[in-house]
Amino acid sequence: MEYTTFGSTGVTVSELCLGCMSFGTNWDDWTLDREESRELIERAIDLGINFFDTANVYSYGESEEILGDVLADYDRDEFVVATKVYGQMDEEDPNSGGLSRKTIEQELDASLERLGMDTVDLYQIHRWDDDTPVETTMRALDDAVRRGKTRYLGASSMWAHQFADALHTSDRLGLDRFVSMQNLYNLAYREEEREMLPLCEKEDVAVMPWSPLGAGYLTRPHEEFDATTRGEHESSHDRGYTRGGGPEINERVQELAEEKGVKMAQIAMAWQFEKSWVTTPIIGTSSVEHLEDAVEALDIDLSESDVEYLEAPYEPVPVSGHE
Repeated sequence: MEYTTFGSTGVTVSELCLGCMSFGTNWDDWTLDREESRELIERAIDLGINFFDTANVYSYGESEEILGDVLADYDRDEFVVATKVYGQMDEEDPNSGGLSRKTIEQELDASLERLGMDTVDLYQIHRWDDDTPVETTMRALDDAVRRGKTRYLGASSMWAHQFADALHTSDRLGLDRFVSMQNLYNLAYREEEREMLPLCEKEDVAVMPWSPLGAGYLTRPHEEFDATTRGEHESSHDRGYTRGGGPEINERVQELAEEKGVKMAQIAMAWQFEKSWVTTPIIGTSSVEHLEDAVEALDIDLSESDVEYLEAPYEPVPVSGHE
């Protein structure tokens, strides 16, 4: 495993972050039960991964519980744990979602209880809340840092102007600012390169892309992806992978993988490691084999011409991931 510094924090994290969305059975049929989840987490630890990303809404809290239970068997201080707030946790309680002070305070306490921790390393807003003034949100998050309930603050998919507004608000009010951005970014979706990624680079903000494999689009020939349930799911979100230059990018990933004797997913991951503004991609998987493949991709060297070849067919697609 290789390690890197997480933005401006000075914290050292593995160059792969294990995403925990697949842990827990309170959500969908593709998720893992507790024993299957434990196997995946423990293998990640064996491979040197020290960074884990979850959220309160993942299996409605069960993901946090599972992660906390497994890490309790180790030295907790060896790991960097991130969770998120925003999604509504209770259909009958409108204050169980959003970014009001009430929601942030009660949901952070609930996350810490499920994780079995007094302090979480990184507390992230899962999305932007149009109904709550950014000053209110940033003051509540700053208070969480000052009370020792989280060490750092992070954000996830939003417009660059919103992120800039949040950073400026924190600076203007003398509050703790966001140190990381978790956004949708992969070979088939590069709209973040226009504004968000240059902003993060300028502000020394760590970047931890979600869906670095395009929810599987970059792991198999595109005609096979269209026929999968996951492919239908992603199409419903209008990610744009299969339009414009997407199919040709997919074919070039396949071609380069065959040339180098590796898997398509490993080429797509290796591309992430070549991007200077990427700190640590989030690998979300339900398979130990796929996790091991992602770690092995750290040893794949792509030349400048390889990167140019993979990127050349890209065409603009509708902005996605903010929903």
